[in-house]
Amino acid sequence: MGTREDLLDAAKQCLATRGYARTTVRDIVAASGTNLAAINYHFGTRDKLLQQAMLESSAEAVTQILEALPAPDPSDPTARLEAFWQSLITSFTENPPLWHANAESLNQALHSPELRTELAAAQSRARHALTEAFGNGNPTVGALLQTMISGLLLQWLIDPESAPTPTELTAGARALLPR
Repeated sequence: MGTREDLLDAAKQCLATRGYARTTVRDIVAASGTNLAAINYHFGTRDKLLQQAMLESSAEAVTQILEALPAPDPSDPTARLEAFWQSLITSFTENPPLWHANAESLNQALHSPELRTELAAAQSRARHALTEAFGNGNPTVGALLQTMISGLLLQWLIDPESAPTPTELTAGARALLPR
C-alpha cells in the first residue's frame, strides 16, 4: 500500500474508534505511520480525508449487505426486503462507530458545501444501488428505501430498543401495497 491508502485506512480506524468530530490529524498520523505533510499532500485537509474515509466505509458496508442478500423469492417478494433490514440493523449493532460517524457527517455537512455535495452524490449512488436491488428499474423504490434507511439509522442511534424491527418494517411495507 502507498501513503494515500495508509492514510485512508488509518482514518477509517480512527472513525471507528474516535468518531468523526473527535478524530485529530495526530490520531491519523499515529495510526498511519506517516506524517502531517502527507495528509495535506494527498487530501488537502483532515476533513477531506475523513470525508473520503467515511464515504468509502459506508459504501463498503452497504455493498456487503446488498451482495449478501438472498435471491428474490417470487412467492414472497418481501422476504428479501426483510433480510435487507435485518442485515442493516446487524451492521448498526456490529459496527456502531461507522454509523455514528455517518450521522456525525450529516451535521458537518451543514457547514461544508463540499461535504454536502459529496454526501449528495453518495446518496444518489445509494438510491441507484437500492433501485437495482429492489426496484426493477423503478427509481422511486430506491428513493423510498434510502429515506427509510436514513430514518431507521437515526432512530437506531437514538433509541435502539424502540427502533422498528425488520419484521415491523416489512409489515409496514406490505401494508402500503394494494391488495
